[in-house]
Amino acid sequence: MKRLLLFLILLPPSTLLADETLYRLINERLSLMEQVAAYKWINEQPIAVPERETLVISNAVRDGLQYGITTDSSSAFFSAQIVAAKIIQQCWFDRWEAEEPPVTAEDLAGVVRPKLISLGREIASRLAKNTNDEKLFNRLFSKNLPVECLSDGALQKVFEALKNVTTYPDQHTQVMTSGMLRVGTTGDYAPFSYSEDDMSFTGIDIDLALNLAESLNVELIFIKTSWPTLMNDLAAGLFDIAMSGVSIIPARQQHAYFSAPYHVGGKSPITLCSRVDEFSSIEEIDQPSVRAIVNPGGTNERFIDAKLRRAKKILHQDNRTIFNEIINGNADLMITDSIEVRLQINLHPELCESMPGETLTYQEKGYMMSKDAALRLAVNQWLQEASSQKILKRTFEQHLN
Repeated sequence: MKRLLLFLILLPPSTLLADETLYRLINERLSLMEQVAAYKWINEQPIAVPERETLVISNAVRDGLQYGITTDSSSAFFSAQIVAAKIIQQCWFDRWEAEEPPVTAEDLAGVVRPKLISLGREIASRLAKNTNDEKLFNRLFSKNLPVECLSDGALQKVFEALKNVTTYPDQHTQVMTSGMLRVGTTGDYAPFSYSEDDMSFTGIDIDLALNLAESLNVELIFIKTSWPTLMNDLAAGLFDIAMSGVSIIPARQQHAYFSAPYHVGGKSPITLCSRVDEFSSIEEIDQPSVRAIVNPGGTNERFIDAKLRRAKKILHQDNRTIFNEIINGNADLMITDSIEVRLQINLHPELCESMPGETLTYQEKGYMMSKDAALRLAVNQWLQEASSQKILKRTFEQHLN
């Protein structure tokens, strides 16, 4: 099977590197169609697979939302790529009818498709910055890096779709127009967000996210995030709103908007019931012999770093199993939100709050989103309605009792 040799070309200083990179990615993705065709030929598979095409476009549209690309223009662009891809594959099929066909091919699912998916995501990340340099586009494909079997008509349609790529003016418009609300959640913080497999989620904020999406009449999509990456993931556009028991703190407010508070609590220590008398104050906790376990990246670690000078900090990556470390004797205590303490005491009879009725901080929780006033207003209006209809109260009671 012939292989297309891709080579670098020197471009004049005036050429935008962003466009060059994007066009090369499109070129590389279409160049892989010879390998796709070879696999389908050898395995007697059809060129057109409508179900797969629908999935590719759906995933591309969701990837594009991270960069604010409108769903219609994203769908049109990747549809044009699929049309071009099928033309290339058909061309190779026609050649192999007359010439010696390939006898080996790289595995489509295991090797080629992951490359296509990766390239598709890279392309989506650069679409919004494209300046539509048609001369560069045509020179790249026609002279420097021609894709064998790609027709001029199909290539032109790809560029026309590329020129028509548009972005949403703001986050609220994106949610309402695309019909999709992407909720970032950690899945490790019961009772707000919990998951065993990082795919399906349960908890207070999961139920409330469903209610929010229903009130906005949009599809709900959960995006797995983590406490160390929460702010960066929001800034990168991976989700529209974080709903995971997120505490409202100044460091986060500098970079994001919060909804009105929907829960008030504070930090509280939890330990073995047999040892509560040892940790009845912050002074007793902050001793060199005390091992305070904490999950990294959130307000629990912030509190430990700020308030405990002598106690030993033990980092535990998985907040879902962290309380077992206390039960198994690998840590002495944990300081976390009082609502989580309450839940864990119900789940683990051997654990108790060492300072019952007290909290070491005052903390409000809210829903965190990008600095979009319209989106914040919509969320606050929903929160007010959910509160007046006792939806918040019933949801909390359901998960705590």
